[in-house]
Amino acid sequence: MTKPIELYYWPTPNGWKISIMLEELGVPYEVKYVNIGKGEQFEPDFLKISPNNRMPAIIDPDGPGGEPISIFESGAILQYLGRKYGKLYPADERARVEVDQWLFWQIGGLGPMAGQAHHFRQYAPEKIEYGINRYTNEVNRLYGVMNKRLADRDYLAGDYSIADIASIGWVVPHKNQGQDLDDFPNLKAWFERVMARPAVERGIAVGQEKRSNIAQDDDAKKVLFGQKAR
Repeated sequence: MTKPIELYYWPTPNGWKISIMLEELGVPYEVKYVNIGKGEQFEPDFLKISPNNRMPAIIDPDGPGGEPISIFESGAILQYLGRKYGKLYPADERARVEVDQWLFWQIGGLGPMAGQAHHFRQYAPEKIEYGINRYTNEVNRLYGVMNKRLADRDYLAGDYSIADIASIGWVVPHKNQGQDLDDFPNLKAWFERVMARPAVERGIAVGQEKRSNIAQDDDAKKVLFGQKAR
């Protein structure tokens, strides 16, 4: 029997991307927790898999040619799994470009900007009005982009795809980003549609019991927010 995919993971919006994808695909996987609040992302064995010292990452024991392959960066993992299993990532080039646009929109925009909004609104030791307004407003703008996109379609790239999987986790904590989904009715309908999927529910539930309130954990904040080159 083929060994399960190893998922190096912590329950965050980036980690959820891959746990949701694996649940949607219905393939066996084994979770290897990487406690980012304790600095486990800097362990030498993990850095061999993820040189950017970030989760998620995977090891697929049945990679190309039947040989193991390790992959870091959530977008690269989603594309690889979509290609391998032929699901949630279309083979047709035009359809694939449509998915890729929104996947990279999330990776380059929604995720980083929402992350900065979380930081300045929740984690920063000083409440800096400029930072709070800058990133809260930018997330609001990005939500507006999604809302317009979803005015005439159910999902970001037409059919449900890795673009939706990548984005959903970053909308889950919308209140912490200072956003009200009632201001974005098309986005709200999409959010409810995607969250109703059993695989999404299962993927987000992975490791929830391990989550802690980083905003109240000074040691975790030192690990997460004081990083320099090593």
